[in-house]
Amino acid sequence: MDYKNAGVDIEAGYKSVELMKQHIAKTMRPEVLGGIGGFSGAFSMNAFKDMEEPTLVSGTDGVGTKLKLAFVMDKHDTVGIDCVAMCVNDIACAGGEPLFFLDYIACGKNYPEKIAEIVKGVAQGCQQSNAALIGGETAEMPGFYPVDEYDLAGFAVGVVDKKDLITGEELNTGDVLIGIASSGVHSNGFSLVRKVFDMSKESLDTYYDELGATLGEALIAPTKIYVKALKSIKEAGVRIHACSHITGGGFYENVPRMLKEGTRAVIEKDSYPVLPIFKLLQKTGNIEEKMMYNTYNMGLGMVLAVDAKDVDKTMNAVKAAGETPYVVGRIEKGEKGVTLC
Repeated sequence: MDYKNAGVDIEAGYKSVELMKQHIAKTMRPEVLGGIGGFSGAFSMNAFKDMEEPTLVSGTDGVGTKLKLAFVMDKHDTVGIDCVAMCVNDIACAGGEPLFFLDYIACGKNYPEKIAEIVKGVAQGCQQSNAALIGGETAEMPGFYPVDEYDLAGFAVGVVDKKDLITGEELNTGDVLIGIASSGVHSNGFSLVRKVFDMSKESLDTYYDELGATLGEALIAPTKIYVKALKSIKEAGVRIHACSHITGGGFYENVPRMLKEGTRAVIEKDSYPVLPIFKLLQKTGNIEEKMMYNTYNMGLGMVLAVDAKDVDKTMNAVKAAGETPYVVGRIEKGEKGVTLC
């Protein structure tokens, strides 16, 4: 009896590392010390030594049951982007710059080519957010996961000068809310998605005119990464007063998180286009509108508040970063919460 007969292939693990090295190399930053394969990842603090009060910000998350979609479609090269996005968007939401990322993949059986595809997506997400992929773990766990399934999670660290932290304390009545378009469902609410739609390959390969894509293509579209857009706003000289990443819990849970006591967000539902995938999901599943807004991003992955005088500069900065912004509402005086009208 040996480890391989017990279900763990050490040689496959070595091959996975070799295959992923080319993708990891594309994410390197000058601050990264050492190479791939050490017991830990090292990152120099020299880059932010001139900040008045350098403050670390961090985020951790996974892809959730969206992975079930990847299994059925046998498409594993984009879920890594989702994993990175869910972490770095939270960091950017606080005003931080992502510095580095680590991933964790647990699988029933290590198929090196599949693992390399997953890490390829992670590396692409890191490139989009200018974060270095400095380490990770691939755990082969036979008997714990089915041989053709895996889980994916990650952890990111960023930095911000304390004076630049976005806390919501600067929020004022009359501030304007700007939403930045999402790419689709992102990585939340897939347990409900999987109840509404048949997750068979035949169903996912069905083309819908209103989507301009197959159902599977629309659902698996990777989560938008908003790091460059928020950095562009900052470089335009705009001070973001508050910011919310619209993830699990949709508008009703996430928007209030950016508010201070005595302020209320008012969002006009017809101020931006709801993406076709949400309309199809709501219609097919006969889901109440409030539940949709309480679960999904409905077409806006990030909502931020700025002074009314900074609206034009903010809109132009977001467009310059390649994203699509909308003026979607305002901040009013009132009980902390959100009104959708």
